Amino acid sequence: MIWMIVFLIVGFILLVKGADLFVDGACDLSERLKIPAYIVGLTVVAFGTSLPEAAVSVTASIQGSNAIAIGNVIGSNMFNTLMVLGVSALFAPVAVKKNILKRDLPFCLGITVLMLVLILTLNGGVPALTRLDGIILLIIFAAFMTTSVIAGKKEAKLIAGAPAEKQEKKDSPLWKCLLLIVIGLAGVIAGGQLTVKGAVMMAEMFGMSETVIGLTVVAIGTSLPELVTSVVAARKHQNDIAVGNVIGSNIFNILFILGISSAISVINPGGFAVVIDTCVLIGIMAFTYVVALAKKQIGRAAGVIMILMYAAYTAYLLIR
Repeated sequence: MIWMIVFLIVGFILLVKGADLFVDGACDLSERLKIPAYIVGLTVVAFGTSLPEAAVSVTASIQGSNAIAIGNVIGSNMFNTLMVLGVSALFAPVAVKKNILKRDLPFCLGITVLMLVLILTLNGGVPALTRLDGIILLIIFAAFMTTSVIAGKKEAKLIAGAPAEKQEKKDSPLWKCLLLIVIGLAGVIAGGQLTVKGAVMMAEMFGMSETVIGLTVVAIGTSLPELVTSVVAARKHQNDIAVGNVIGSNIFNILFILGISSAISVINPGGFAVVIDTCVLIGIMAFTYVVALAKKQIGRAAGVIMILMYAAYTAYLLIR
């Protein structure tokens, strides 16, 4: 039990700190190479805050702990949507921009429904994600990233005429940027392996399924970067970062992480419980979309409801 706790704590610390160093290094590198900020936000930040999920799910897939791989993604998206947005809304109402309402939120809801369809079909009647399913998700991810970059370039042209501000901050040395990236990636990979090992030990010790462990302990631990980023952004009234971080991470989790995990190894969660969890996630995304569409923001009252929803479903998982 002591080793299980050590693996989980050290794993989570390495995951969070590794992702933090990776984002810092990548952002410094982008500034040095003069890569536009919107591309950094679209790719680096979403990728960086989702690195823990990627490390855990891919490691679990390679090691054959497939239930943790899919449970981590579904659980992380639940935690991101209900807890990260809910807690952020407690600090300040989180405004939702028109482009997020028109494009990103409906797309995120759509791919969550697609995930359910893929789990239920093409698998001989057994709930699973095959390698073909993984390839489909990765193709959609590539298309989404391409269209997002194109849209970002169009938006950038609209403000291209604005005078550029002089930056007093000196660019970080190239070696420092690369060192942060390498150390960050190493921390995330090592943290992912320790977290999976600790989670499997916990499942065996308490007689809990790997799916439930992935949905709860692992999902919360790997979603800490999103929680910290969004709460800090909400406190600074930077709503675009708070909402964009959550929606972007959810899209990344389903299309890239679940896609590459199932492409490596067929994910068989071992029962229909994953269907229930996916349906609940669809309901959560639909609720969030309706609230955002009606109010154009997620207020404190909605935030409290979302937190209570997460607590209730977590209690159900533990009972199950």
